[in-house]
Amino acid sequence: MSKNDSISMSVIRRLPRYYRFLSELNDQNIDKISSTKLAQIMNVTASQVRQDLNCFGGFGQQGYGYSVSQLKEEIKNILGLNNDYKAILIGAGNLGKAVAMHMNFEKLGFELIACFDSNEQKVGSKLNGITVKNESELDDFCNKNHIDTAFLCIPRVCVENVLDKLYSHGIKNYWNFSHYDINARYNDTMVENVHLSDSLMTLCYRMNNN
Repeated sequence: MSKNDSISMSVIRRLPRYYRFLSELNDQNIDKISSTKLAQIMNVTASQVRQDLNCFGGFGQQGYGYSVSQLKEEIKNILGLNNDYKAILIGAGNLGKAVAMHMNFEKLGFELIACFDSNEQKVGSKLNGITVKNESELDDFCNKNHIDTAFLCIPRVCVENVLDKLYSHGIKNYWNFSHYDINARYNDTMVENVHLSDSLMTLCYRMNNN
């Protein structure tokens, strides 16, 4: 087990927030920041900031704090945002269209190289400069191209057949909007599930209990 295997998901899920806030500070030409100030921005304690960053080496200097630009780059490297992982998107409906059009994949570690849909009315249209292919072309495309991950923007009932096909081509990393439990079918996959309804229900709970 590597050191990174022991880092909790709660710490990992805070890293994008660190990166986002540090990017904003960097854009404001702020050179350095203390753990206390960074904690205030992150809405955590200074101790939590130090513990989080110590998981990856620390990066701070006593009496100085953190170099904003250096810490931003360190976290960028930790997150792997320079990897340009090759990705395909399945589902060019409203959700898939929004994902393809509004996500800045190049800055987030990915390159979207193809989009697929089974709806003939969507095939041939363009999403962010990428022509939507017929889902029937998926096998051939996977055979000819190295693909690191798939973004699933299709209904839950449509996932199983597509998933089996993708998995058979060695694709084991998924950004999953479908609510289908990919890990239950293939337990060696890396899945990041996105549940917009769960997020909205969490907001509803917080409003209801305020």
